[in-house]
Amino acid sequence: MGIVTTVVVPVAATSEVEAVYRQDGARLWRALYAFAANEDVASDAVAEAFAQALRRGSAIRDVRSWVWRSAFQLAKGDLKHQSGVWHGPMPEGAVHDAHPDEHLLAALQELTPQQRAVIVLHYYVDCPVREISRRTGMNPLAVRAHLSRGRKHLRVLLGDER
Repeated sequence: MGIVTTVVVPVAATSEVEAVYRQDGARLWRALYAFAANEDVASDAVAEAFAQALRRGSAIRDVRSWVWRSAFQLAKGDLKHQSGVWHGPMPEGAVHDAHPDEHLLAALQELTPQQRAVIVLHYYVDCPVREISRRTGMNPLAVRAHLSRGRKHLRVLLGDER
């Protein structure tokens, strides 16, 4: 017979994770979908990040930043095991935008994972550089550099080389 272990998570930690899930869960999934261009990667990363947050409980000081950082790291790891090729159009209802730009989503896949993450967090999630730094674990100078390089690369890819 196997040994059964029980993990006790304080109610306060559980309710904080739940609050972040309710506030950010759908937006995090959409950001990860834009980052990974893969529904399964986005879904798995969100689910695993929140599951890990529940297991860690009160050991996490800033649940929102921790979950976002973990989810992006999980998605990045999943992408390393896949081809990294664009997987087609965005699924119905995946974004609030009335007309998602499939060319932009495909172009995002041509960026480095760091550039893609900061571009998605800055423009889609509307995070300032300091918040991107907190959510990704990058220092603010690296965030600015990835934003700058990512913008330039997107201009070339999308045919807007101003």
